[in-house]
Amino acid sequence: MASITLTKIIKKMQLENLTPEVPVKGISITQPDINRPALQLAGYFEHYEATRLQIIGFVEYTYMQGLSVERKKEVYEQLLSCPIPCIVFCRELHPDEIFLEKAIEKGVPILMTKKATSAFTAEIIRWMNVKLAPCISVHGVLVDVYGEGVLITGESGIGKSEAALELIKRGHRLVTDDVVEIRKVSEETLIGTAPDITKHFIELRGIGIIDVKMLFGVSSVKETQSIDLVIHLEEWDKDKEYDRLGLQEEYTEYLGNKVICHNIPIRPGRNLAVICESAAVNHRQKKMGYNAAQELYARVQNSLTKGRNQEDEDE
Repeated sequence: MASITLTKIIKKMQLENLTPEVPVKGISITQPDINRPALQLAGYFEHYEATRLQIIGFVEYTYMQGLSVERKKEVYEQLLSCPIPCIVFCRELHPDEIFLEKAIEKGVPILMTKKATSAFTAEIIRWMNVKLAPCISVHGVLVDVYGEGVLITGESGIGKSEAALELIKRGHRLVTDDVVEIRKVSEETLIGTAPDITKHFIELRGIGIIDVKMLFGVSSVKETQSIDLVIHLEEWDKDKEYDRLGLQEEYTEYLGNKVICHNIPIRPGRNLAVICESAAVNHRQKKMGYNAAQELYARVQNSLTKGRNQEDEDE
């Protein structure tokens, strides 16, 4: 099961540790959801998701401030006895001494952020969704072409890296070469990233490893990209029927999500970079409601209808 260490969350979200006495190493978050323990502070602990990251906002804070000392001790004892990974106070709200003492006693880290509760909640859920998403690694090249994430796949040596290099020369951005880590962040969205070891590198047979970021600048690379389109390169087979109209979409599947896939036959002289650019732009047009294949089909149908009507008039 994927997990994020609390140390990494503190660093990423720039959280202040209010309980340095409590060790944070070894604590991990395994689910991207959060919990605001308002009902728990009121004494209702049924269906309580204690293993989630806990967030205290202004409403919970003011309720805590209004409790009597005896009630605070009772509620805090019950709350902090649960297996809580950490509690984050938003808006630079400082918990009272009773809460801090009980948290230190129970070994629960108490953190604080300057951000508003809603903004912090949205940011950390989005980030944890990506980090904790189901992940697989596939062989291919991922490039941002006109804002569309194009995953180029195919057998080794077929020309994926060369196509990516030409796209970079044309002003597009490399995400990763050779190995693509794909994460399912939602039922519709797949995000591709590079492994840390191979980030920004491309392997070209006969030349070796080149550093794209150093050669072409920071504008030529990108950290993450949604996967919108797959282009599968394959050797030309004269006996195989290839789609020449594109009226029906073909799909490939990663982690249960379907992505539109084009199978491109490779022959000497074909410009792969131009093909990838055209496929990306055509994909954008389809998302915006225009399909060139359907437009051509409609024109042919209209032409046939006009021809029949003309024949009827001549008779």
